[in-house]
Amino acid sequence: MEKIIERLMYASRWIMAPIYLGLSLVLFALGIKFFQEIFHILPIIFEIGEVDLVLVTLSLIDIVLVGGLIVMVMFSGYENFVSRLDVHEDAEKLGWLGKLDAGSLKNKVAASIVAISSIHLLKIFMNTENIDNDKIQWYLLIHITFVVSAFAMGYLDKITRGSD
Repeated sequence: MEKIIERLMYASRWIMAPIYLGLSLVLFALGIKFFQEIFHILPIIFEIGEVDLVLVTLSLIDIVLVGGLIVMVMFSGYENFVSRLDVHEDAEKLGWLGKLDAGSLKNKVAASIVAISSIHLLKIFMNTENIDNDKIQWYLLIHITFVVSAFAMGYLDKITRGSD
């Protein structure tokens, strides 16, 4: 009975496979949004102000960072929790593929969230005349929380790896 339960539990990891595949659909949706923004800006490129262009550019960078985060979680999570990816040696292989364990992935996700938050905060700073000071303070507090959390997770990971 114990062996059956253990095999069933081990096989249940495949439940995650369609979830990781679903992330590729989110990646596709982000690609659509990215190009939608590009197509919105192109017709008015000569009329738009520099600040507005920078704000749109920061939004595009945000989308790219989130897309990279999705790719990292999708591939690394699949490899760590479901099955190894069978990439042929002659095909292009991502340099980090197979090298990110769950702890490293967690740290990379935290760093990506800080980067995304930084871009969002920069957009807010460029548009301060339209945003209440109370909201700006909340955005800063949230960003600082992300930074401190990422630092703490990295430090704890360093401590635990040092004791191994």
